[in-house]
Amino acid sequence: MLTPKQKELLMFIHERVKETGVPPSFDEMKDALDLRSKSGIHRLITALEERGFIRRLPHRARALEILKLPESVPQSLGGGQGRGFSPSVIEGSLGRRREETSDDTQQNVAVPVMGRIAAGVPIEAIQNQSHIIEVPPDMLSSGEHFALEVKGDSMIDAGILEGDTVIVRRCDTANNGDIVVALVDEEEATLKRLRSRGDSIALEAANPSYETRIFGPDRVRVQGRLVGLIRQY
Repeated sequence: MLTPKQKELLMFIHERVKETGVPPSFDEMKDALDLRSKSGIHRLITALEERGFIRRLPHRARALEILKLPESVPQSLGGGQGRGFSPSVIEGSLGRRREETSDDTQQNVAVPVMGRIAAGVPIEAIQNQSHIIEVPPDMLSSGEHFALEVKGDSMIDAGILEGDTVIVRRCDTANNGDIVVALVDEEEATLKRLRSRGDSIALEAANPSYETRIFGPDRVRVQGRLVGLIRQY
C-alpha cells in the first residue's frame, strides 16, 4: 500500500518517462509534489524502492527504472509508450582488466569515458558514455573501470588538473582519505577526497580556495575510486 504522496511521485515519474524517456530531476519532483526540500523526495524514492515499485540503477544520476505500478493503474511497462526507463549499460569486458596468461602480451584495455566530473563546484552528474579510450593494463586494478574528464581546479594540490582524464574503479565503498567520485543528493557528481567525520561525510578539496563540504551519510553515494590519471601535453 502506497501513501498518497508516494503514489503521486510514482505516477509523475511514470508519466515523465512515457513522454521523454528520461526520469525527472529531483528539483522537478519537488516542484511537482509541492515539497519544500529534496530530502522529502529522497525519502519517497527510498520508500518506493523498498516496496519494489522502482529500482535505482547504480553509477548513474537520475537513473530510475519503474518495476511496477499500483494495481489500480494499468500495467504497461513492457514496451512502447509505457516502458520503464532503462538507460544503456556497459556490458561484457569493457573497462575490465583481463586475467593474464603466459601467452598474453600487454594489450591496452578499452575504458569508456562517461562524461565530465567536477573538480570544483559540482556540475550535473555523470553522463552517458561518450567515447572509448585505451588504457595500459598496469593502470587498472581488478573490477570494472570508467574514465571521466576533469573540469575545475579544486584538486590541483593532489596533482589533478582541469583537462585531465581520471580512471575510476567502480565501487560503492571507499577508505578514509581515498579520492572518489561522489554523488551528492543523487544529482551532483564531484571528485573529492573522502573523509569520515563521526556520523557525517566530508568531501575535501585539494585546493585551499575551496571549502570542505560536509553532508549527512544518506546524502552521499560513492560511485568509484580514483586509480589513475591520463594527461595530454
